[in-house]
Amino acid sequence: MKIPVTLKHKPVITVEDYENIDGRTAYKTDAKGLSLGLAQWNDRGKVDISAKVWRYTGEKWSRQSEELPFHRVLDLAILISKSMKYFREESYKHNKLYDENNPKIERVGLQGDAMTVSVCTENPMIDNDIKMFLDVLGEDSELLGERLRTLSAVLREMGY
Repeated sequence: MKIPVTLKHKPVITVEDYENIDGRTAYKTDAKGLSLGLAQWNDRGKVDISAKVWRYTGEKWSRQSEELPFHRVLDLAILISKSMKYFREESYKHNKLYDENNPKIERVGLQGDAMTVSVCTENPMIDNDIKMFLDVLGEDSELLGERLRTLSAVLREMGY
């Protein structure tokens, strides 16, 4: 299925067969494509670029399609990686998989400040939800590991 080019987000680079590789929902997802392009929220004289997940309901392109600025995509990749590292190396040290007195996992320095990664203790179901989260990480370890290895290789190729 071709990604639309007549909407506000203007695709420049596309993946039109994303539905075939969309994690556990591959071949049965409404996420039909990914694109990198000119952001839909561009103001006159200011151009931003973004990444977009294109969703198709079977009848029309969905308003639930997500568009993200590149830095947010990378911030999400950092958050995912730091979280996976925490569950691999630290969570098992705590009865509830986190330190109730200090739920902070790590601070990641960015742009002269830091992104604080923490367990969400405001979630009233955190004790159950964190166990389910860890279970899914385990179930998806091969799927996620393949993507992380690919990302790591690309970053090394680029000199990072």
